[in-house]
Amino acid sequence: MELSVAGYFQLIFWAVFVNNFILAQFLGICPFLGVSKKIESSMGMGIAVVFVITVSSVITWLLYHLLLAPLGLSFLKTIVFILVIAALVQFVEMVIKKLSPGLFQALGIYLPLITTNCAVLGAALLAIQKDFNFLQSLLYGFAASVGFALVLVVFAGIRQRMDTTTETPAFLRGMPVTLVAAGILSLAFLGFAGMVKM
Repeated sequence: MELSVAGYFQLIFWAVFVNNFILAQFLGICPFLGVSKKIESSMGMGIAVVFVITVSSVITWLLYHLLLAPLGLSFLKTIVFILVIAALVQFVEMVIKKLSPGLFQALGIYLPLITTNCAVLGAALLAIQKDFNFLQSLLYGFAASVGFALVLVVFAGIRQRMDTTTETPAFLRGMPVTLVAAGILSLAFLGFAGMVKM
């Protein structure tokens, strides 16, 4: 699939807003609900996910097109992609633990869970499925992960605001109002759906 310069901008917009991993594809819901309580931890998780998805998109594209497909081993792509993602997450975990122990503690169990975050694997598999070239795969991985991080941070702000208000009825406080807010945010992003088709 060849794209013009405008096509690359459409790909970025599509990945961030229209086909957002959390709000449109419902991938990565576990860290979305678990880490989005505070803006700081959401930003930390967002940066980690941006790094892991972007780098894994590049590495998995190269492995698939230079090794797996030429050798007729395409059926191993999911296993190989998971191994690449697991190695990257271990690297990110070691770096965050060394550079920011507070953030490491705040992210808790959700940091190693990036390995099993279906959004990370989804980015790698969708790039292959859509037959993206190297640059498209790189841009798609980066844009999709930025969309993931954007929703995490925006939703963390919404949740912090909801936690400080006393106007929420008692029976809706906690997870019920969180899920209602997530649904409304998803509907807001759905408004972008008619703008770009990929």
